[in-house]
Amino acid sequence: MTEELLALNAKSGDEKAMNELLIKYKSIVNKIARSYFLVGGDMEDIVQEGTIGLYKAILGFNPNRSTSFKTFAVICIKHQIQTAIKIASSEKNKILSSALPIWEQSDGDEGYESKLEIIIPSDLPSPDDSIIANENIQELKAKIKKSLSPLEVKVLNLYLKGYSYKEISDLGEISKKSIDNALTRIKNKLTFLKKAE
Repeated sequence: MTEELLALNAKSGDEKAMNELLIKYKSIVNKIARSYFLVGGDMEDIVQEGTIGLYKAILGFNPNRSTSFKTFAVICIKHQIQTAIKIASSEKNKILSSALPIWEQSDGDEGYESKLEIIIPSDLPSPDDSIIANENIQELKAKIKKSLSPLEVKVLNLYLKGYSYKEISDLGEISKKSIDNALTRIKNKLTFLKKAE
């Protein structure tokens, strides 16, 4: 029985055909998995993702396409592994994937004492960094306010809140030409302010 026919039978619910394909492609999944590295994971995690990709290939195989089952399966296996690696490496999972495991630590002659230690490296700012950053922002705001006229401050505040020229004009009772001129002056002043630092 060809792999294409096995895939079609497996897709139709034939467990024997499904198992035969999973066993037949185990070495291919392992070979593909060895060429990838998952931060915070081990080879078994990558192999598992590859097996999921193979399973998806079996369920998604269409014999009417010009590709063989093997070509389609290899593409699906690689895609599944690459997607898992991208997700594991993304910013929102960075803390979880860089966490170290909990372990027991020996405490000398007294034998083993359970001592839980979880170390999570973090790129997040420390409380000190947050305070310094906040002070820098306040200082920058004061410099900007000092260098701009009251009209420019008004226009800048509305512009930074996302209002259009028409909305700024209506809210601030300012002509569109005055808004355009004010924004040009603001840009020039803030560029000069940046150079002065």
